Order: sequence, then C-alpha cells, then structure tokens
Amino acid sequence: MIRTVMVRNLVAAAAIAIVSVGLSGCDYWPPALQTQIEQLRSELQTVTMEKTQLQNQFASFAKVKDDLQAQVDELSRANRDKSTMINGLQNSLAAAQQRLAKSAKVATPKAGAIKPPAKARQKAPAKKKSPAKATDAR
Repeated sequence: MIRTVMVRNLVAAAAIAIVSVGLSGCDYWPPALQTQIEQLRSELQTVTMEKTQLQNQFASFAKVKDDLQAQVDELSRANRDKSTMINGLQNSLAAAQQRLAKSAKVATPKAGAIKPPAKARQKAPAKKKSPAKATDAR
C-alpha cells in the first residue's frame, strides 16, 4: 500500500509539474520556429499596413462618393426647377398664342371696313394755273 500511495503522489506531482510548465510557457524555441514566427510577424505588420492604406482609400472614396451624390442631388433639384419653369413658360406661350389667334380672327373681318390711313388718302391736287397769272400772260 505504501507503494500505491507513493505512485499516486508521484503521478500527482508529475501532473502538477506538467500543468505548471504548460501554464508558465516554455522559453526555448527552436531556431526554425523562431524564423517562422518572425516571418509571420513581418507579414502581419505588412498586412496591417496594407489594411490601413485600404481603409484610408475607402474613406476617401466614400467622401468623394458623398460629394458627387450631393452634386447629383443639387443638379436634379435644379433640373426639376428648370423643367417646372419651362412648362410654365410653354403654358404661358400657348395662352399668348391663343389670345393672338383670337385677336387676329376678330381683327380680320374689320380690316376690309377700315378706311385707308390718312397719308395714303391725301393725294396732292393737280396744279392749276392761278387766274391772275393767266391774265398777265395775255
């Protein structure tokens, strides 16, 4: 029995030693593993820098997109305003053309009844010799 107790104690001590070494870590790294770890660290640093650059590019593209979207919205608003103005002008032009057509129809029958202008009616009378001049010539 003493042996079994000793074996148990030895197994327990070995388990505690293995767990404590596992938890505390091992300070020995083989050279190939150290080289691989350094490569991975440098790759991680490179990838992190690339990620930062891509995030900066993405942020600048997002800003440009927002600026362009604001311009599109502004131009769309201006386009709507101009379309409304054009429609209003077309409507007022159509109304003015209708008024002009109505006034031309009303003025056409009266055109024949209207006397010609005064300048056209006044013709210079033919010159006649005055009676005094006619007696002097005899």
